[in-house]
Amino acid sequence: MAKEKLKKGYVRLSDGSVIKPQRKSTWDYMVQHKWLYFMMLPGLIYFIMFRYVPMGGLVIAFKEYSPFKGIWASPWVGFDQFTKFFGTADFGRLLYNTLGISLLQLLLYFPAPIILSLFLNEVKHSGYKRVVQTFVYIPHFVSWVIVASLTYQLFGMSDGIINQLYCMVTGEKFDILQKSSTFWGLIVGQSIWKETGYGTIVFLAALSGVDQELYEAARVDGAGRWRLMWHITLPAIRGTIITMLILRVGGILNTGYEQIFLMRNDLNIARAEVFDTYIYTKGIRSGQYSFSSAAGMFKSIVGMIMVMLSDRAAKLFGESGLY
Repeated sequence: MAKEKLKKGYVRLSDGSVIKPQRKSTWDYMVQHKWLYFMMLPGLIYFIMFRYVPMGGLVIAFKEYSPFKGIWASPWVGFDQFTKFFGTADFGRLLYNTLGISLLQLLLYFPAPIILSLFLNEVKHSGYKRVVQTFVYIPHFVSWVIVASLTYQLFGMSDGIINQLYCMVTGEKFDILQKSSTFWGLIVGQSIWKETGYGTIVFLAALSGVDQELYEAARVDGAGRWRLMWHITLPAIRGTIITMLILRVGGILNTGYEQIFLMRNDLNIARAEVFDTYIYTKGIRSGQYSFSSAAGMFKSIVGMIMVMLSDRAAKLFGESGLY
């Protein structure tokens, strides 16, 4: 005899009886796990106070803000600040420089931590591996001010160490600090040196979860190290790579203010002026708060759209994406 079809929400016990389990309310669930929510509270307060509350100040992007009148008393101008920003002669140059640096970093810098992680994963001597990891992590904790100083000490035209060595060999010097044509490569090179090691943390954590039996089975079939890396290691961290790529694409207009501000000068500013430095110049130095807020909001909206598009693209290729 066929069993009676159960109504939605009911379950059949082992003795044949049918019951409807009582679902806990959201409040009961939170009370049951109160200590987990209590541990989440500091981070939640931080994001509310320093991430969401300041977003209320974005309203000045639609006003002619005056510090003497205050946010609410300043006159409303609608989208005039955005029209002014898009119509300025600087917008095309800013977009070109920002996208140029970001795409170059996406092409050269983004794969660097992945490649280094794959090589570190192949190191079997744990002591040597820890030493190498320590050395490649250190540059991350060096401030951009120190990085800029080291760059000038190494590549300076007058007393740069590398320039002097190059002059001894070739009889001439090269200038990469004051040429606009070499500025993008200089910025990307600094980023690779400083952040590649620290970026391996995420990928090494993902690699630690790879089933070692897969490697053993592949070795039995005669696979070498390169085949193991290509057919097992890389597919195992593909989800992590896609997630990091989505986040990277979302920040495509964020080239970093401090690094570029320290390395730019009057001779390379044609390729060095990006949205971050422009917003600082117009907002802090010139006092055009509404104008710079409109530029900053444009960056944020573009970043949000890029995250959504890249997440959608990842899902179309069968990945889970961010949400």
